[in-house]
Amino acid sequence: MAHTPNPPVQGRLISHFAERPAEDQGSGWSALWDSNESDLWDRGSPSIALVDVVEQQKDVFSPFTPDKRRKRALVPGCGRGYDPVMLALHGFDVYGLDISATGVSEARKYAASEMQSPQGYNFSSGTATTADIGNVKFITGDFFSSKWESEALRDGGKFDLVYDYTFLCALHPSLRQKWAERMSHLLHPGGLLVCLEFPMYKDPSLQGPPWGLKGVHWDLLARGGDGICNITEEEEEDVKAAELTGQFRRVQYFRPTRSYSSGKGTDMLSIYVRK
Repeated sequence: MAHTPNPPVQGRLISHFAERPAEDQGSGWSALWDSNESDLWDRGSPSIALVDVVEQQKDVFSPFTPDKRRKRALVPGCGRGYDPVMLALHGFDVYGLDISATGVSEARKYAASEMQSPQGYNFSSGTATTADIGNVKFITGDFFSSKWESEALRDGGKFDLVYDYTFLCALHPSLRQKWAERMSHLLHPGGLLVCLEFPMYKDPSLQGPPWGLKGVHWDLLARGGDGICNITEEEEEDVKAAELTGQFRRVQYFRPTRSYSSGKGTDMLSIYVRK
């Protein structure tokens, strides 16, 4: 059986959601924000794994389309806004979405300061710059509802990039297929879904959140599965492309050189292209 870091912290999350139905998960996270318990998941800085890949693969993560339009990015379950701000500092127009009004308020405060005087942790080199930055906006809304979309997609378009870290793992497993369907809906064909997969060390059968996700992303996005009856890494390699009915194609999958210590060295970074 896998051992999780910070047992009291994860135990608090598990007990908080134990008797809460899947359709009421959102209010559970809002309640934790309102009771000032965001330290249960707040990492205090953007995903260094994402910072590194954005800067190292500038051709993949150019903030502009060929016709010079600034690309639009979404970070669902954005919390205090570290990742949306970092992406905006790298040139994207970014929308951070969170179901908690308290969380969104905190994100706006953070962004107001950070966009004017960014800290070094937003950049691989540790040296901050504000050259050619994009914009960042935070929206209170339910990821599974379309009501918030008009605030970000006023032209009826789609997103070019979506980033997920600790969002899917926070959701009840019964919501995984809906998560994949929404990702497909929100991204235009050719758009990128980038996932920092966590926790990979945790047995998927154990109670969450966070829920163990080993094999889940690929099953949902590429194979078109339910994300619950997982397949092994070896079986993934044996599946023929013609049998993959998911709405995404995985184009990169690797262990990042740097990531949060909470991942215990098992975090994986995956990049999926919307078909």
